[in-house]
Amino acid sequence: MNKATERLYNGIIKENPTFVLTLGMCPTLAVTTSAMNGLGMGLSTTFVLTLSNLLISALRKVIPNRVRIPSFIVIVASFVTILQLLLEAYLPSLNSALGVYIPLIVVNCIILGRAESFAYSNPVIPSLFDGLGMGLGFSFALTIIGAVRELVGSGKFFNITVMPASFTPISIFVLAPGAFFVLAFLTAIQNLIKEKMAAKGKDVSKIGSGCAQDCASCGDSACSKRFYDAEEKKEAPKVEKVEQPEKVEKKEEPVKTEKVEKPKKVEKTEKTEAADKVDDLDMISLDDDDDTLGSEAAKAALEIAEKEDE
Repeated sequence: MNKATERLYNGIIKENPTFVLTLGMCPTLAVTTSAMNGLGMGLSTTFVLTLSNLLISALRKVIPNRVRIPSFIVIVASFVTILQLLLEAYLPSLNSALGVYIPLIVVNCIILGRAESFAYSNPVIPSLFDGLGMGLGFSFALTIIGAVRELVGSGKFFNITVMPASFTPISIFVLAPGAFFVLAFLTAIQNLIKEKMAAKGKDVSKIGSGCAQDCASCGDSACSKRFYDAEEKKEAPKVEKVEQPEKVEKKEEPVKTEKVEKPKKVEKTEKTEAADKVDDLDMISLDDDDDTLGSEAAKAALEIAEKEDE
């Protein structure tokens, strides 16, 4: 499968704007009261989407990054103006049926989304076929929704009566709630087909490969990365890291432990030895000041002892 065929298949089947990505819901629900209106709106969007992708891709190296969104809007608005003038000149009935939704193509999220996500970063030919594929997928979805609403709501198909006279139209399908009913019904059929394909072992992970995040709590996980600080990221020069010489680890020197000097043994003096002997004999040592008193007491004791002997 070459690049062009892949972009067509991607827009019609894998990333269908309506059934898979659920984008462009305003015209989808508002103008699909009949198959003709749905087809006309889809082809009008295809015209603008294809040419805007082509021109944006051709000017992607000229458009400054900081003003790319306003530039996209100016380019899209130019093609919408051309489209509206052509419809007024050659298809006035379709122009009056679509009404204000023709100018609103300028702010259609499908067109701005493909311009930002694909056309601004890819060559001209793939961008052309990407816009064509997305436009055909959008036209296919709107035509189916309009055909179902017209058939059930009025018994007609492209303004041709196909239901028998006994058929009673269900007018609610032509009104606004009918668009929600039909879209929900067709989306449920698509999910059922995907489940059956997955049960048979087929890879359906790429179907619906668009952003599945909740925009209200998206933060910085999806689309916002492309809108903020994108220029700084693209233009920032790459700074090569200078390899620093490896640090030589110093070997840790062993800590010198100081020797603890052992206490010297105290030599026993002669006085201490004599004192020990006196202690062993249970003798009372007297101080030097009491020597005289001791000698007198000893004499008195001897005299008393002699008297007792006599």
